[in-house]
Formats: sequence, C-alpha cells, structure tokens
Amino acid sequence: MKQLIFALFISVLTLGVNAQTTVKSPTTKVITKQSVDIACGECQFKMKGKDCELAVKIDGKFYFVDGKGIDDFGDAHGEHGFCNAIRKAEVTGEIVNNRFKAKEIKLLPAK
Repeated sequence: MKQLIFALFISVLTLGVNAQTTVKSPTTKVITKQSVDIACGECQFKMKGKDCELAVKIDGKFYFVDGKGIDDFGDAHGEHGFCNAIRKAEVTGEIVNNRFKAKEIKLLPAK
C-alpha cells in the first residue's frame, strides 16, 4: 500500500512539474504618431530582402512594414517614390518580432 501511495505521489508531482511551461511572448513596442523615415528597405535602407518592400527607420533601427504596401502611396519607382527617395511620415503601430505592424501611416509633405 505504501508503494502505491508513493507511486501515485511521484506521478502527480511529475505531471505538475511537466505542466509548468513558459510561454515566450513576442517582443512588442507600441509606436504612436512618431515621425520616422520611410522608404524602400532594399533600395534606400540597404536591408536584405526578396523584393522592393516598404520599410521605416524608428529610433535608429530599420523595420519592414506589414499592413501597408510600397505602392500604396504612389509609384514606388517614380521620381519621388520610395525606391528613389527617403520620405518622412507620421506612423502609429507596433513593432512585433522585428517588423512594424502599421495601423496608420501619414506621409508628410516632401521638401
């Protein structure tokens, strides 16, 4: 009987220890109406990527943008397009896993 109780105790203890898992949440930083540089990550910011893709520079670091496309603000390869010029924008969103999840991007007038 003592062996049965001991085996049951060890089983419950083992299950309790195995149930303790750590969930690692993604690194998140909220950005609210911050003025940033915005352009093509590959053409202007020299980021590694597969194709021309919209990117922002926030606090000295570069992030590809999710939620808005490079051609959403006009022709990216036009004279003032993101592949040929770095522009200023006011952005709101989150940085999650080294990507900027855009909620709002307001392009500021070109100088």
